[in-house]
Amino acid sequence: MTRIERVAVVGLGLMGGSLARALAARDVHVLGYDSMPDSLDAAEGEGIVHERLPATLTGIEGADVVVFALPVDATMSALTRVAPLLERTRLIMDVASTKRTIVDTAEKAGLGARYVGAHPLTGSHRSGWRASRATLFDDARVFLCPTRSTSPESLALAEWFWRGLRTGVEVLDAATHDEQMAWRSHLPQVVSTALALVLQHAGIHRSALGPGGRDMTRLAGGSPDLWVSIVEDNGAALDAALHELDEELRRFRAALSAHDRGATTEFFSSGRDWFDGAPLEPLTARAPGA
Repeated sequence: MTRIERVAVVGLGLMGGSLARALAARDVHVLGYDSMPDSLDAAEGEGIVHERLPATLTGIEGADVVVFALPVDATMSALTRVAPLLERTRLIMDVASTKRTIVDTAEKAGLGARYVGAHPLTGSHRSGWRASRATLFDDARVFLCPTRSTSPESLALAEWFWRGLRTGVEVLDAATHDEQMAWRSHLPQVVSTALALVLQHAGIHRSALGPGGRDMTRLAGGSPDLWVSIVEDNGAALDAALHELDEELRRFRAALSAHDRGATTEFFSSGRDWFDGAPLEPLTARAPGA
């Protein structure tokens, strides 16, 4: 595989900033842009971004690989706007949490053959450049979602790129990805936020919680702008997951009202059985030398 020498990262928040840091640590020349001048100044000042890009993203055509690290809606807008500059780019990716509409947008923009949607299943409740770290992707699972016309060469390059960052890689179609993420990522975020709001209405501050309560509400600290774009894009799948959650809570409330000790015992026992169940699947092998 030919070495990747120049990578453009558009958006230097938690994901994009961490990606820029990880690439710079591997002696990759990083071109960077962020809508927050302070973040771009900091990234350049720390020697992570070697070449600034303007808001027009002129100069991005000099990158071997371009990665959009923006919210879902901003990613689609940027793809449409910047497509003419990417005619010679070897690989174009994004790291948003939903994929179907983004890969469709890339296809319509004429980028399909060289586009691979990527979603690293890692992160933090904190956001912005200051939250980024070079080790964010270590041992993370990265989902790769090709377009209808992604070339085998582009998909192979995307796999090589992410494995070189110490990740495991799983390839699946974009629609399946979004359906799974509604359960695996988006539902936990909504539950954490809803719990935080219930506690707020009850006058209970997070500092008053025990370790379990703090763990449960950690995700509520996520970026509102980021999550609004995610849930709007994946609303139908998330609604199905929320319906099942409503049903589970309804059954528990009924058991509680009826003083049905057997049913409440079954509720907690089933939860523990799930927790103690099958271990995480092993990650895909890393690239040689990664």
